[in-house]
Formats: sequence, C-alpha cells, structure tokens
Amino acid sequence: MSAKSYIFKHLWLQVIISLIIGLGVGLIFGDEVGIGLDDDTLDKMSTYLKIPANIFLSVILMIIVPLIFASIVVAITNLGGKEKLKTLGLGIGVYFVITTTISILIAITLASIIAPGSILDLTALQKTHDLSEADLQVTEGFSLDDIPGAVSNIIPRNPILSYLEGQMFSILIMAVIVGLSMAALPRDSVKSLLDLLESIQKITLYILLMAMKIVPFAVFGLIVGMVAKVGVETMAGLGVYMVTVVLGLGAMLLVYAMIIKLVAKRPISSTFSKFRNPQTLAFSTASSMATMPMTLKTAEEDLKLDTRVSKFVIPLGTTVNMDGTALYQVIAVFFLAQLFAIELSMLSILVIIVTSLLASIGTPAVPGAGTIVLSTILITVGIPPVGILLLLSVDRILDMIRTMVNVTGDLTASCAFDQITRDKS
Repeated sequence: MSAKSYIFKHLWLQVIISLIIGLGVGLIFGDEVGIGLDDDTLDKMSTYLKIPANIFLSVILMIIVPLIFASIVVAITNLGGKEKLKTLGLGIGVYFVITTTISILIAITLASIIAPGSILDLTALQKTHDLSEADLQVTEGFSLDDIPGAVSNIIPRNPILSYLEGQMFSILIMAVIVGLSMAALPRDSVKSLLDLLESIQKITLYILLMAMKIVPFAVFGLIVGMVAKVGVETMAGLGVYMVTVVLGLGAMLLVYAMIIKLVAKRPISSTFSKFRNPQTLAFSTASSMATMPMTLKTAEEDLKLDTRVSKFVIPLGTTVNMDGTALYQVIAVFFLAQLFAIELSMLSILVIIVTSLLASIGTPAVPGAGTIVLSTILITVGIPPVGILLLLSVDRILDMIRTMVNVTGDLTASCAFDQITRDKS
C-alpha cells in the first residue's frame, strides 16, 4: 500500500497531518515567529478558515437530538431480558457516577497540591482584559436553601421545549423513560415505533460519517486561527494550569487501564491500541458526539463487543459519561479560586463536587461546551465568571485532550460491561 493510499484510508493520520500543517501556518501568520498579520486581517482570515469547522458543527447540532434519543430508546428496547436490562441500566449508571467521582477527587487532590492559580498575577489579568473592580467582585455562593429547587428541576416539565433547545440531560431522561416503557410492553405493540427509531438512528449516523470527511479541513482552520491570534508565548504562560489538567487526565487513563485489566479482563496494551482511531478523532474534533460513529465501529468491529451492550453504553456514555470534562471543570474552579484568593469551605467543595458531577452529565458532547457549563459552576460557588477569559486561550487544547479521555472512558465502560453481562448470562 502506497503512502498516499494509507493516508486516505486512515482519518486519524489525516487529522494529525492537518494539526501539524495548521500549527506551522499559524506560526507563520502570527507575530511571535512569522510575518505578524494585524488583528483585522487575522479575524477575516479566521472567519474563512473556520467555514469547514462551522459546517461540521452545524451538522452535529442538526442531528444530535434525534440521534441521542433514538439510540438510547432502541438500545434499551433491544436489550432483551429484564436481568440484562437491570445489569446494564442500573449498573452502568452506578459505574458512571463512580468513575466521574474518582475524576473529581483526582482533580481536587492535584489542584490543592500544585495550586496553579497562586502562580499568576490577578493584576496582570485585570490590565490585559481591561476588567473593572465590579467584574472581579466575589459573590455569595450556593447555600443549603437552594437544594430543594435544584432537585425539583431534574425532571423536565416540557419535553418539547427541551428538544427544541437541545437540553441533552432532559432528552436523556425522556429517552430512558420511553425506552423502559417500550421494553416492558409486548414486542409486537412497539415494533412499528422501534423500526422508525432504528431508521432514524441509521440515517443520522450515516450523516455523521459523511460529515467526518471534512474533519481534517476543519482542524486545519481551527488550529491556524488559534495559534496565529493567541500566540505560543501567551499560551505557555498558563503552562502550570495546563500541566495540572493533563496530569489529572493521565491519572484517569491509568484508572481506565486498571478497569480493563481487572474488570474487563483484557490485555491493556492491545486493548488501548484498538482505541487509537476514536481517540485521535476525539482529540482533533473535541466532540464526543462527532466521534460516536467511530467509537461504535471500534467497539463492535475491533473489540468484538456485544452490539446490545455497545449500542446502549456508548450513546449513553457520550451524553453522561464526561470524566475528563468533570476533572477539567474542578481544576479550573480551584485555579480561579486560588487566583482570586478565595478560601473554599467544605460546603463549597461539596457543592463543586455535586455540581461538577451533574454538570458533566448534562454537558453537550460538542466542542467548547465544558467552558459554558464551567461558568454555571463558578457562579454557584461565588467565583467571578469573568475569570473564564483567562482560560479561553488554552481551552481548545485542553478540550481536545479531555474529549479523548471521555471517549476512552466510554470504550472502557463498554469493555467492562460486555464482560459483566457475559459472566451473568
């Protein structure tokens, strides 16, 4: 096989090449190494370079609601016996909560030991972004009186509005309720609806597979704009914060390795090597949703998992299993708390844990969504959300890495529950 044919056959390699070329072009256009284009020219250039990425993201947002809803309902309905449904449904829920909690505890430990926020100067941040004293005002955070309202709003009151607004957690809850109801009814009475949902699932997955052909162009455009506008030196200034996040994500990969060895009973090296394609795509697109078709393909064709398990765990995990995102959010909160010299109480830390856990469940599996949810957590504990401005310059890189960890977690969960359900069969 020629080098050209090999490259065209492997999307992950195309993406890596696009990343490298994009980095080089970005440095050339930037003012640290290259010709130093002015801001207006860079903005206009970035607008055109981002066209493939915007198209790709629009495709994802167009089909995300029907794909998730159909995938969850079909998977639950097709599980078969009630014993398997109980093992997977309850088991995977507990599993996701445990792994996400582990990631949060890792984040708290690393952020407390390294204390990345204590290194930077808040005055420099204020001058760089032209912030007023009001922007930096610390507010009162979450209290015990707020708990009843937060719990009461877990169940969506208007599912149609949730669909129209793309509220993924509400959509997930509705899908689980519909799926459980269909599984409890006689097969003949739900067959027509099941066939329709299966067709929707296949159509939307095919659309995603077609859209992934423009991923290398999307990656190139995003990287060029980011490097040229932000600059390598500015990004390096947040190095300690980035290292803290990467160390935490690396620790989660070690947790997954132990699960693969001890629970899934698979060899670590060969299993992780089969994760390569979805991991690379997740790294490049920073979207678990965009990676889901390849994740499913890897689970079924390379890992040889039971399709009833993979088609339930992976769509569910894509929506709710955000270990990497939860870890990043907690470290970011501690980083900004240290930057603003805010002493976090035990109640505040508990609120951060619970909020991060719930926020990671409801985070849309699209690029940059973690940053949006982060602002909610900051407001909850009383940290000025304007601090996110400092994180935006390096968020894209961290988003790519944490998305790769999220996808690895979904595949690990699939391997684990494939083995668990086989043992109970």
